[in-house]
Amino acid sequence: MKIRYFIFLIIMFSLAVLPEGNANSLDDRDSVQVTEAINFSSFSDNLDSLMNMWYVQNSLLRDTLRAIDNYDKDTLPLKEPDSIYIDRLSRIPTIIPLPYNRFVRNYISVYTDKKKDQLEVMLGLADYYFPMIEEALDYQDLPYELKYMAVIESALNPRAVSRVGATGMWQFMYRTGRAYGLTINSLVDERRDPLASTKAAVSYLGDLYNIYDDWILAIAAYNCGPGNVNKAIRRTGGKTDYWEIYYYLPRETRGYVPAFIAAAYAMNYYHLYNLKPRPIDIPLSTDTIIVHRDLHLMQVSEVLQLPIQELRDLNPQYRKDIVPGKSKAYAVRVPLSQSTEFIDYQDSIFAYKDSIYLNPANMVVNPTRSRYTPQAPSGKTKLIYTVKSGDNLGYIAEWYHVGLSSVRYWNGIRGNTIRVGQKLAIYVTPSKARQYKEINTMSFAEKQRSIGKTVSASTQASIQPKSNTPDNGDYVYYKVKYGDSVWEIARKFPGVSDQDILRLNNLSSGDRIHPGQQIKIKPKS
Repeated sequence: MKIRYFIFLIIMFSLAVLPEGNANSLDDRDSVQVTEAINFSSFSDNLDSLMNMWYVQNSLLRDTLRAIDNYDKDTLPLKEPDSIYIDRLSRIPTIIPLPYNRFVRNYISVYTDKKKDQLEVMLGLADYYFPMIEEALDYQDLPYELKYMAVIESALNPRAVSRVGATGMWQFMYRTGRAYGLTINSLVDERRDPLASTKAAVSYLGDLYNIYDDWILAIAAYNCGPGNVNKAIRRTGGKTDYWEIYYYLPRETRGYVPAFIAAAYAMNYYHLYNLKPRPIDIPLSTDTIIVHRDLHLMQVSEVLQLPIQELRDLNPQYRKDIVPGKSKAYAVRVPLSQSTEFIDYQDSIFAYKDSIYLNPANMVVNPTRSRYTPQAPSGKTKLIYTVKSGDNLGYIAEWYHVGLSSVRYWNGIRGNTIRVGQKLAIYVTPSKARQYKEINTMSFAEKQRSIGKTVSASTQASIQPKSNTPDNGDYVYYKVKYGDSVWEIARKFPGVSDQDILRLNNLSSGDRIHPGQQIKIKPKS
């Protein structure tokens, strides 16, 4: 519990520093109403987008209905007086308050009139997903009506992805999903797993309720993060009623709670509008098989003669149809009628076309040696230079009067990294081979003088090999060992910081040190 609570605190801190939404003051309500209309229109359009994303796309009318233009005005068709809606909301068995106002009324109109085709599809999906969600809520002793959040989060689409990357039925962002134990990698994204993501969402909602002791605020915080809810509370002088902090919340969240209330209404009273659940081609009765070996959904599909799309709809978390069971145990959901058959034929399933779907030949692959190797320049003499402390490729190219790119080419070096003791092949004119051969035995100063350059005393001292003994009582020289860092070396000398060492040796924080390198240090007296 302590670990989970610590993780939750980290999430809360990260969410608290997210960019603030457009919270407006009460004096700005006229301008807010304009943006409300735009936001409400976006919700209406987004519902189309969510519902047109999956197996639903063949069940709905293709034409997108005109979006509602006025979120805050009484322009929507109302067939019944407000008192009817108020009475019906009061009859829904819930411990979460479901108040009624013009915002809620407009969202009710979206579900029951403007988007009634989408509502019928969601009713069909609810037959499959709501029992799963209710079971998770029951296990944590949370209100069952929180299931309606999945309706406004994703239209009950486990593959839904928002424009900012929120994924799955519960629209988890990457960080929050990982913090609540969801596996997310190239093959598996449990944000798309209806069961795993529901358990994570239920835990998150429980944590949010523990913060606010108010379900409406917890629902709002799920949408915009507790940081934005906390800012709205502070700006209203500590008020903790959602409707009193309403205009200080981000625009999106101002519509979120009314949409939640309207979804609860629509999912309970759809029959009053002559609507009925749309049949969804997905089995209601399923079973899970735990696998400990790699598996491709096509293997299951072809052996058990199940439609591959049905398996994908039952297992949307497997992004590439691959279940990486070797890494850890994973569950594969199949129709209940085929679960026994899967167990009986599992050896055949795992072996079926494994060379095609899970090609084992690709598990061990050795690189082939390149046929292209650096060619020694014709008419040149090859010399060998041993890299010493303080050397770099630029110096070496200058000393031998050759191009830097040539040194790289001759020695198969891609960048500029060389190490002390490394042997480099250098090709020079034969008539000067004897002269250049001496370079390998010269000191750094002698090599620099050979090209007309002088070396300062400090530079000479910094590369001169010496032991860890004082130099004139002022400096010592440390020979870098394998695994050393500048910070670790500084700790060996009291009063010396890593910045002192970097400055004294003309190093930047990004420079690497290597074994055998001599580091100049000035101990503190």
